[in-house]
Amino acid sequence: MTITLPAWLEEIPAEQASPPAFVTVSGAHLYGFPSADSDVDLRGVHVLPLEQVVGLRTGEETVTRSWVRHGVEVDLVTHDLAKFCRLLLRRNGYVLEQLLSPLVVATSSVHQEMAAAAPGCLTRHHADHYLGFARTQWRLFERSGELKPLLYTFRVLLTGVHLMRTGVLVADLTRLTGLAVGAPPYLADLMAAKRSAEHGPLPADAPDPVRLARDVARLTSELAEARDASALPAVATSADALHDLVVRTRLAAV
Repeated sequence: MTITLPAWLEEIPAEQASPPAFVTVSGAHLYGFPSADSDVDLRGVHVLPLEQVVGLRTGEETVTRSWVRHGVEVDLVTHDLAKFCRLLLRRNGYVLEQLLSPLVVATSSVHQEMAAAAPGCLTRHHADHYLGFARTQWRLFERSGELKPLLYTFRVLLTGVHLMRTGVLVADLTRLTGLAVGAPPYLADLMAAKRSAEHGPLPADAPDPVRLARDVARLTSELAEARDASALPAVATSADALHDLVVRTRLAAV
């Protein structure tokens, strides 16, 4: 599916107090099933000046803003470069997806260098991130009956399986359903239903709960097995490169 984003998103990075090193789109737009009323989740990195790192008055490591523009809710979260790099080295699938998102609003040489280092951040333990995320979303679906957490459950399980087997991160569920990762055939219909309403219920013609639970259990087992058989390393190898990037970027700003 081709995702069309508002042209005015490109104005947002320059409006921030600290121009970000990058801003990308995450959330439902990245996952391939935004609805007409979906908000736009922007994620990225800002670089604190040296005096706000080594001085007594330190800057904000994480900046969060939410507002409405042209009737669209925008959610912007940026981390300081050092914090983002620490998160990259902690088996955090969220930040990897944000860094490697193909939906780029603003970029820089720092962003490109971080993306080049991303493969060295991947470990087999990223499977645990996706397994935990899937458990949380499945419990939410069981409580609410909403379609959104169900799709999130399948999305993270399939992302994890593909990552463990290939070392390639794919967050878009529409792409994942075309790959050999055991995606249930009904996901395309569920995504089509999700695009009509952000918080809608499970469609009346959706598979029954027993089948859904069986498929989630199967993919959970496949992800655990793929983790155990994965050729990905146990420990990230990009720590030195990211440390050097942070130091060089800080000093260049002096």
